[in-house]
Amino acid sequence: MEISGNTAFYAGLSTIQTGQNRVDQAASQIASSTIERSVTSQSSEVQVDRLRSVDRSQQSDLASSVVEMSQGKFQVELGVKVAKASDEVLGTLIDTYA
Repeated sequence: MEISGNTAFYAGLSTIQTGQNRVDQAASQIASSTIERSVTSQSSEVQVDRLRSVDRSQQSDLASSVVEMSQGKFQVELGVKVAKASDEVLGTLIDTYA
């Protein structure tokens, strides 16, 4: 019996990695948004008035980053389930044919 590299187990691992990258990227965007807001809080009144319109777009960016983080979390969880199911099936096949 030959076990190839294109199994569901590797697909699950790839999904985990992709989901983790998505979470990392969204967390980075959230962190940079927080830093920008703290700089805004130290600005003068004129600068704050100019930046308020930008702040609204940052809020929507922040919301989309939180959604991306949640999607990445679910992607990782599903990848784990795929890898675990594949591992269990492989164990069953080996027990059956051994």
